[in-house]
Amino acid sequence: MADQNGYADLEKQMLILHDHEEKHFMSSEIVRDVILGVSDGLTVPFALAAGLSGADVSSSIILIAGIAEVAAGAISMGLGGYLAAASEADHYKKELKREQDEIIAVPDTEAAEVAEILSQYGVEPHEYGPVVNALRRNPQAWLDFMMKFELGLEKPDPMRALQSAMTIAFSYTVGGLVPLIPYMLIPIATRAVVASVVVTILALMIFGFAKGHFTGTQPFKSAVQTAFIGAIASAAAYSIAKLFQAYH
Repeated sequence: MADQNGYADLEKQMLILHDHEEKHFMSSEIVRDVILGVSDGLTVPFALAAGLSGADVSSSIILIAGIAEVAAGAISMGLGGYLAAASEADHYKKELKREQDEIIAVPDTEAAEVAEILSQYGVEPHEYGPVVNALRRNPQAWLDFMMKFELGLEKPDPMRALQSAMTIAFSYTVGGLVPLIPYMLIPIATRAVVASVVVTILALMIFGFAKGHFTGTQPFKSAVQTAFIGAIASAAAYSIAKLFQAYH
């Protein structure tokens, strides 16, 4: 009778799980890449354009330099994202092989580690004993368990490196073109820089708000912080250019 009640409870829990819709934002890696690309894309070309404006050069020169920087920055950031993701994949493969060898060479030690991990979650010995035995009968599940709960490593997507490179490079390009748009439309740099500041600060605030929304932080606080950082960067570049110009 107890077994029947247990199975009934289990079936009820499975139905609840089936009906339950998780509201977590799952694509955290993509969000991280977009944030990295757009934030740098908005800030670096913005600061460069402001600095060149402080040196009293024409809008066409600023535009050429800005586009060159966006192209170089997108390639550099994309390559960095690719290498970082590829390194994570290589690290996972090495740890997977090491853990697999340990399960074969010292199974009792690895089983004891499973028991220790489960005990940290408040599972009693009489409760985790069957779990340990079940994992020992299924080496692949045992390996997956150790990778996730002992080492904290998730199996990387085989396309992750390429996806990261493309996402970061595209995001950087989109962000980098925003502060350059006024220079495409206004030939006088001193006027274009004012429009660039307004457009970019607005874009930074919108981006910061969206970033805060998707990452679970306070959107308005994130918007202000993001815009403040961009403003500081551009003001510093503009001031340095003016300072050098005054001494030459």
